[in-house]
Amino acid sequence: MRLGITGHRGLPAATEELIRPALREEILRRLPAELVAVSCVADGPDAWFAQAVLDAGGQLEVVIPADRYREGLPVVHHAEYDALLRRASRVHTTGMTESDSQAHMRGSEILVDLADELIAVWDGLPARGYGGTADVVAYAGRQGVTVHRIWPSGSSRD
Repeated sequence: MRLGITGHRGLPAATEELIRPALREEILRRLPAELVAVSCVADGPDAWFAQAVLDAGGQLEVVIPADRYREGLPVVHHAEYDALLRRASRVHTTGMTESDSQAHMRGSEILVDLADELIAVWDGLPARGYGGTADVVAYAGRQGVTVHRIWPSGSSRD
């Protein structure tokens, strides 16, 4: 089973403590099936999910939205991003150079198109900019990809 991930970045630590176990639960519900995480491995839910699938014995496929994608990620995340990228069984690219909203949405479209199901760490609100989590969820719906929303009670974005 190929599970894609999308979610809000920059979540507070208290929300991270709620999200991480919920992601692990989603993974455990699917075992012993062979799992493949499909992720852009950005900071936050993308990387947490990718690592959890690897820890459960699954595989990782990474979608890189743009050649300059890593440069736009927080510097503190670079080591984790690099480590996850090294563990990827496959890497997919968009062919785009600039890491902007167009590239992020294109990367998310590739991710959804590769996935059997999509996990969305999402507050249910509209995207704050083009290519945000709500846009990815809407795209998945148009493609007929089942979305499993994770937003435990007590979670917040800011």
